Amino acid sequence: MNPFFQTTTLLENFHAELLGWYFKYGRLDLPWRNLTGQVSTPLDRTRHIERSYGVYISEMMLQQTQVSVVLQRFYFPFLEKFPSLQSLADSKEEEVLKLWQGLGYYSRARNLRKSAIACQTLHQGHLPRSRTELKKLSGIGEYSSGAILCFGFGESVSFVDGNIARILSRLFALPSAPMKTLEKLAQNILNPSDPFNHNQALLDLGATLCTPKNPQCLICPIAFLCQGKNTPHLYPTPKQTKLQSLELHLGFYQQGEKISLCKSHGKLYHGLYNPITLQEIPDSQPIGSFSHHYTKYAITAKVYLCKDTPPKETEFFSHSEISSLPISNLCKKALKCLNTK
Repeated sequence: MNPFFQTTTLLENFHAELLGWYFKYGRLDLPWRNLTGQVSTPLDRTRHIERSYGVYISEMMLQQTQVSVVLQRFYFPFLEKFPSLQSLADSKEEEVLKLWQGLGYYSRARNLRKSAIACQTLHQGHLPRSRTELKKLSGIGEYSSGAILCFGFGESVSFVDGNIARILSRLFALPSAPMKTLEKLAQNILNPSDPFNHNQALLDLGATLCTPKNPQCLICPIAFLCQGKNTPHLYPTPKQTKLQSLELHLGFYQQGEKISLCKSHGKLYHGLYNPITLQEIPDSQPIGSFSHHYTKYAITAKVYLCKDTPPKETEFFSHSEISSLPISNLCKKALKCLNTK
């Protein structure tokens, strides 16, 4: 029998120890945890951010991205430019992608704008306060909808992300539990009297102590109930991921002082500007190469200065114009090869 279901006291102790640790060691000062309905950003005290919107932006940014990166470089600039769903809905895709530049996984940025437009049409310009309706918006799934409801609207709901899944797997010694099982367990251990801080505490515990490698079980506040603390590396069973090798040949054309770029329409870099991907290398001068990782790909890129006729879709930009375009990190690295040739 799972320890939480033996007595109510054990569950109450679990809640107390978790919250006690959080209030002492948690990341209480993160800005998206302190949105009280109306909040001024440090960059512009005259603008106010709706709580649910501020949480929504943070949750989308934090997917696949470290907290420090989001906090230092992206969260406040994004809210300065787009302080509301309305301003995001009225934006151009290139504006959103430019501000997202460097965060990667650019489908998140496109989904933000698409969802903002949908909210103007379907929900009177606000995020819906329903898990079912939230999940109908682009890019919002089971976890994100729960986080928005709990942190943005104060609802007593549970959810499971990678950190919480790891905690639950170790807590109940589950090597490969399906997501539905983990979601049920998260609901069973939810603290209904303080769901906001309970869920924030679980996220922080997974990020700082119950980490994938080298978990700090000796100082974990819930170790007294953890069934997997003696062999935490077994829970969950580590997944073996292998990146797919991909070789790219990237070409630049020059037209006076201007450089060629091409707006991508494929899934990988949709909406971003990149060098031209060469299928053949007829009359080209090699100018460099580099390695690059993106999503599931381990990319080896070779860069060329092309001398034949550029494709019809080619556009030419000055250096100052390029600085205002949404370009990928792949493009940045390729441009360094061009600028140092």
